[in-house]
Amino acid sequence: MTDYWWEMDEIRELLEARYDLYNRPEFIESDPVQLPHLFSQKEDIEISAFLVACLAWGNRKMIIRKSGELLRIMHNSPFAFTMEAKETDLCGIDLFCHRTFKGTDARFFILALRNIYQNHGGLSRVFEDGFSKDGNAAKALGHFRHIFFEIPYPERTLKHIADVSRGASAKRLNMFLRWMVRKDNRGVDFGIWTGINPAWLKIPLDLHTGNTARKLGLLKRRQNDWQAVCELTEQLQLYDPGDPVKYDFALFGLGVFEKF
Repeated sequence: MTDYWWEMDEIRELLEARYDLYNRPEFIESDPVQLPHLFSQKEDIEISAFLVACLAWGNRKMIIRKSGELLRIMHNSPFAFTMEAKETDLCGIDLFCHRTFKGTDARFFILALRNIYQNHGGLSRVFEDGFSKDGNAAKALGHFRHIFFEIPYPERTLKHIADVSRGASAKRLNMFLRWMVRKDNRGVDFGIWTGINPAWLKIPLDLHTGNTARKLGLLKRRQNDWQAVCELTEQLQLYDPGDPVKYDFALFGLGVFEKF
């Protein structure tokens, strides 16, 4: 028992040190979160952050380049474009492509976001409503997915919004929520959604965070799925019950920058 608690203290020290090291404005320079930081209006921030997060798979330089391209197609006015784009504007977005995310998907995303802002009070309200009853992240993500696809959609686009009811890790949606909800005045996460408790968030689990967590003994499950997300988040709650996903900075930094 003594060795176990000594190990926990050692892990806590490592996580806290790396959280402090990577959760600072310098982190933004090489991360896709730099793009929503170009905006100051709440709706521009959250729409750009949502789109960038949904494109965040693969090489980070490519993610930044392609996300910037999509925002330029939207005239660098994400909210205005979402609400006001005419058919001629949407024809321009039809040419967009990032890996398996095609123009068809981009067009639907704009129309789905328009529906959310016109009929559901915006992205923050949809997620807040999903979390409101019991702070259950799986229910909140499921609620969002249901609203997102309540208008006619291309079948192919379903794969671009994670379905946690089928075990998806929802890495990109969890990262988006971290950006919107966490507020620590460090300059990376925005913290503009005050209706969601940071303690309810789940870790954005990807290859790097998963491998690092396993090496630290924080994660035993081998698949990077929703069950692994819950297992890892529960372990991180031992170190900070009120803000477990802050350690995403530590796990990601250790994996990507330090090849831990």
